[in-house]
Amino acid sequence: MIKLLLLLTGIGLQTPEDSLSNRLDEVVVTAVRAEQKVFDAPASVEVINSKTLAKRAARSTPEILMSAPGVFLQKTNHGGGSPFVRGLTGNQTLLLIDGIRLNNSTFRYGPNQYFNTINPFSIDHIEVLRSGGSVQYGSDALGGTIHVITEKPEFDAGWNANLGGRWASHNQEKTANAALSYGAKNMAISLSGALRNFGDLGGGKNTGFQSPSGYDEQMLNFKTLLKANKGLFTLAHQYFEASDVPVYHKMTLENYRLNEFNPQRRNLSYAKYELEGTHSLFSKLSLTASLQQTKEGRLSEKLGNNVQVNEEDKVRTYGLSAVLTSGGKRFWQVSTGLEYYSDFIQSNKISKNLNSGEQITARGLYPDASTAASFSAFSIHSFIYKNWKLTTGLRLSQFNMKIKDETLGEVTLSPMAIRPTLALSRYLDEKIHLFFNYSGGFRAPNIDDMGTLGIVDFRYEIPSYQLKPEKSDAFDLGLKYRGQKISFTTSAFYTKLSQLISRQKVEGEFINDIQVYEKVNSQGAYIQGFELTLDYNINKYLNLYGHTSYTFGQNLSKNEPLRRIPPLSGMFGMDFHKGDFFVKPEILFAARQNRLSAGDIDDNRIDPNGTAGWTIMNFCTGISKKHYDLIAQIQNIGNIDYRMHGSGINGVGRTLLLQLNLKL
Repeated sequence: MIKLLLLLTGIGLQTPEDSLSNRLDEVVVTAVRAEQKVFDAPASVEVINSKTLAKRAARSTPEILMSAPGVFLQKTNHGGGSPFVRGLTGNQTLLLIDGIRLNNSTFRYGPNQYFNTINPFSIDHIEVLRSGGSVQYGSDALGGTIHVITEKPEFDAGWNANLGGRWASHNQEKTANAALSYGAKNMAISLSGALRNFGDLGGGKNTGFQSPSGYDEQMLNFKTLLKANKGLFTLAHQYFEASDVPVYHKMTLENYRLNEFNPQRRNLSYAKYELEGTHSLFSKLSLTASLQQTKEGRLSEKLGNNVQVNEEDKVRTYGLSAVLTSGGKRFWQVSTGLEYYSDFIQSNKISKNLNSGEQITARGLYPDASTAASFSAFSIHSFIYKNWKLTTGLRLSQFNMKIKDETLGEVTLSPMAIRPTLALSRYLDEKIHLFFNYSGGFRAPNIDDMGTLGIVDFRYEIPSYQLKPEKSDAFDLGLKYRGQKISFTTSAFYTKLSQLISRQKVEGEFINDIQVYEKVNSQGAYIQGFELTLDYNINKYLNLYGHTSYTFGQNLSKNEPLRRIPPLSGMFGMDFHKGDFFVKPEILFAARQNRLSAGDIDDNRIDPNGTAGWTIMNFCTGISKKHYDLIAQIQNIGNIDYRMHGSGINGVGRTLLLQLNLKL
């Protein structure tokens, strides 16, 4: 009893390793494209570190973000997961892997499944920059930037091996994964992989099994580090493939016998060279060359139609970047760089009559052999004077897109964007950091905007030669407090969206008696809201934490709510950690969302009366020893029926998860 009282009264106070206070001391790179602590970043930045990842034991990379402040997750299917950052997702939120763009020129507006192609077992940490990233990393960062940094093998570590497995009830998951690494003085190498099977997802007490929704995954990661004088070479390859991934709502609501992604494949290879400098004008040079290849196959067949449609899109992306960081002087730091990305798109469609075997080849979703390239230059400067810090930067981007349509011939679009960022912050003392941030974001029109050429849904769509980048002007006022027992971050934000791309009828224009539409920059909107994250360290063993966020979006051009705006949501929990053992109960919640646009009401994934609010409770416990880690988790203890707003499938019902990792 005396020992328990000592624990609860805080004697021997020490901050838990994965508490907010310690996360504020962690080093991140996304905010200004140079290393700095989260507490010092003049922006709303969240880091999900390795300690948090281990305790969360999330099923997939998107589901890691279900408990992240300021992020809302939409799931069109069990094999997807599209993160919303400050009300925006799809091609309006930028996704990065090890500093390399995951977004390519076929990313579509609205939710997609591409974030699920990142191996969750390979992640070291995730950085989330809200309402920023265009100056740092380029197009698409209207809502913000999510940056996944993968694990590195360690030097002088010798041989290490891990064998792991995960099992979840409700036929959710059977996973086997393995990793092997070797670290010498000047070389470190790692190889890891996983095989995964997911059955049909079981929902809450009134939902039952949602069939079909199960699928398979396989993944492989390889990374080598080589020391060379003051330089470091990194060679890496990532492979992911998911097969037979049903789009659940299409098969239950849209009269499909078959509708699935098969396969969803991604390969990323990159080489990076980092050189440490000693001069005040040269502290670090980073050079990266990358090749990313994606393949998306889509199989569909309407009930009673006997025609199976096989669509296939391939995107090959080459990337080059050079970033120079200077920071020798206390009052001035700068990151300057050049970036180049080039996409080559292959797209085809084959319709097969299942009775006769006849096959008809047609134009794919995108014009075959389309190309998209971008070249950018940026520079970000930070000036420090006493307790004040001024950060400002600029990016110049030039794009070139070419598509070849059978009817219209070759179409070329070459937009340009110049966007700034500016932040002013003041340290009231070592515990309090107050900041104001302005970020100019942009999204260049891509092949998906221009690619729907020809007859689509009884209209003929043509491109516009004058499409301009979508723009955001985001304002963020925030406060970070880092105390011994209490730490919190809070911010209020306002984002103005302009030149949003939409379809518009071309009056009096017809092709083969079919009305012509074109894409135009016609809409304006705004998003505003607030976020709060709070940690209370009762003592060195017990930590209480929570966060909440609210987002309000309005389409000014249509005088209606902006599409797919998430509801008020958040979570709170408790983390008890003593020695090798931890216990972590959490409550997640979302309020009702009945502010719907006309597009939301027409979306069969959303109830016309709105998405109901919900509250679920999860419980996780685990132990970590020298030769093994064991985690047990009960999800949705109350077996509640719930759906993330805009999703095409309900959330998981009461489920038991067991995860074991053997350290050999």
